[in-house]
Amino acid sequence: MTNSHQKKNLRDRVIGSAEAVLERNGAVGPIELFEQMGFLSPVHVNQWKQGNPHYEVLEGHVRCGQKKRDQTFKFFFEWVAEKKLEPIEATYSSASRSGAQSLKITVDGDADKEAFFRTQFRPANLSDAKKQRLKKKLTKTPDLVVYQVTSKSSNCSECSAEIFNGECIVLEKSKALCLTCADMDHLEFLPSGNATLTRRSKKLSPLSAIVLRFNRSRKRYERQGILATSAAIDEAEEQCAADVDQRARLRERAAERRADDDVKLIDEMAQLIQAEYPGCPASKARSIATYTAQRGSGRVGRSAAGRSLETQAITLAVAAWIRHQHTNYDELLMGGVERHEARQMIREAQQNVIRNWTNS
Repeated sequence: MTNSHQKKNLRDRVIGSAEAVLERNGAVGPIELFEQMGFLSPVHVNQWKQGNPHYEVLEGHVRCGQKKRDQTFKFFFEWVAEKKLEPIEATYSSASRSGAQSLKITVDGDADKEAFFRTQFRPANLSDAKKQRLKKKLTKTPDLVVYQVTSKSSNCSECSAEIFNGECIVLEKSKALCLTCADMDHLEFLPSGNATLTRRSKKLSPLSAIVLRFNRSRKRYERQGILATSAAIDEAEEQCAADVDQRARLRERAAERRADDDVKLIDEMAQLIQAEYPGCPASKARSIATYTAQRGSGRVGRSAAGRSLETQAITLAVAAWIRHQHTNYDELLMGGVERHEARQMIREAQQNVIRNWTNS
């Protein structure tokens, strides 16, 4: 691929990603752009926002070289100028016992670089009310976070009390505190599972915290529930019991709307696939759309780009389908071949199908 083609592909990717974030969030900045493009892992970004000391400096987790970063920013700011977007500062901070703590983005902490990454861009024609809501959203401090211990035991850095597996700690300046020393031992643990009860308990509780636990097999932190006051949980349970029938009816109507939306998305995606790949049989186009747009699958069709029917998302969906359905890719994986090597081995067969579907 020539250098000009590479630049065009990157430019298209930058613009598509920026537009997707702007539509979803109302504003877009360098951090959100990098996350949408895959240069930053959402897991790393979330842990950074929650103040996990293992992710203290976000820049160190960016997965692309300086040259690609510079090109990405060039295309991004050309797009910002073309769209006539206006800047708005985002406050990236984490919650702690002593209040909000500003998060570090760059390795050297240079003020100008920090300001660069903290600037997002929004449409200039927003109403005053929408501007205020967006500002509130971008300056909101994340929830307090506590972590369940996954080792056999740990010790509090202040009182030296032993903290056992499954108990909670608060990380403060890379030091582990027991809930007593963190002044949070009066809170009760509410396990995940009932979103309405959790939301209401959190709203009613004067102090609350999200409980995370590290999953070693998946190599990520997973939400276990929240800490809230007993009084708040009791009141939330009473509220949930009072309107259980009403919420059941609302869930039924929401499920019907989602089903209608899914059918519409599949229809539109199948039509776009056939427009982009005229040689693809209508039945296969429908199968690709149904597979890639399956709700809860995590496939590209359920991404923001897929739901907005961006060309790049459709291209990826078709390529993935061909890889699994028209090559021996799955057999290679079952035989122990590494994923990247298997993709190279089936690339020619995959491209032959794509050419046949494109040129027919």
